[in-house]
Amino acid sequence: MDGTLLDTLGDLHAAVNVVLLQFGYPTRTIEEVCNFVGNGARRLIELAVPAGQQDKVEEVLAAFQSHYAAHCDILTQPSPGIAQMLEAVGRKYPMAVVSNKPDRAVKELAKIYFPTLYARGESEDCPRKPAPDMVFKAMQALGAERCVYVGDSEVDVLTAKNANVPCLSVTWGFRDVDTLRQAGAEYFCHRAADVEQSIENILEREFTNGK
Repeated sequence: MDGTLLDTLGDLHAAVNVVLLQFGYPTRTIEEVCNFVGNGARRLIELAVPAGQQDKVEEVLAAFQSHYAAHCDILTQPSPGIAQMLEAVGRKYPMAVVSNKPDRAVKELAKIYFPTLYARGESEDCPRKPAPDMVFKAMQALGAERCVYVGDSEVDVLTAKNANVPCLSVTWGFRDVDTLRQAGAEYFCHRAADVEQSIENILEREFTNGK
């Protein structure tokens, strides 16, 4: 969801800083928050709070989750070309959204931006990525035996590897090409308009001739 489909960085940055100020902590730059996201809300807050304040993480996390849930769609907007991409791909394949955001926020944003898609986030019964559980639950919900995982981060590359599915790494999200390549990314896509063809290429390479 974050980075790949939606540009959520503005709202995440704002929510982090609102909560940090509530606790009397220094704020973070948008570049810092961008580097902190990808491994779930807890990890975001662990990295955002100052050194020596880790005993406050649970309290800060609870405040962040409450504030973000109520302010998750102020600055958020779809990444360029996403609506057209979803329409094109959706004509051929079922799709689902999996995210390390809290499940409540995932469902709220999905209801606004792609209400027809199965979407889920981190919850007590489904650990966050890079555990493959979300991918398996999404595939089960769609009745799919195989899939192409599309994401924008090193966490997504590892998630796909753990789920034993090919990963298409997009480069308009929260991580650059070098970071993705270092994580082991093999397939890249630089424009939303090219996602459909990129998926076709991966399917042909990965799943033809019994591979």
